[in-house]
Amino acid sequence: MTEKTTTKRYTLPFKMQVVAEYKDGASVRDLRLKYDIGGGSTIREWVNQYANGAYRNKVVRIQKTEEYLELKRMKKRIAKLESALSENVLENRMLKATVEAADKALNTDLKKNYAKT
Repeated sequence: MTEKTTTKRYTLPFKMQVVAEYKDGASVRDLRLKYDIGGGSTIREWVNQYANGAYRNKVVRIQKTEEYLELKRMKKRIAKLESALSENVLENRMLKATVEAADKALNTDLKKNYAKT
């Protein structure tokens, strides 16, 4: 025996009411529960269709040219610093491996015997 699926149809005024509540701050989840609306994308589609795509979570960033250039310079500097850090980490690992190899070859503890105190 097959089960019948129910297709819900919503009126335009109902959709507009839900969109208005969404724009006023209600979450999609709360609206789905309040009105027993099926899929999560249904309300988002209504918002896109009836509110000119006015999703609340869109972020518009306005910045001056100087701010943009400063941000670009900072990103470039961060990239250089990250590169220098990774080089130093690799060099440090190489030096530690060299000391360990020398310890084994000389049967001594170079760190203990020659470390600065």
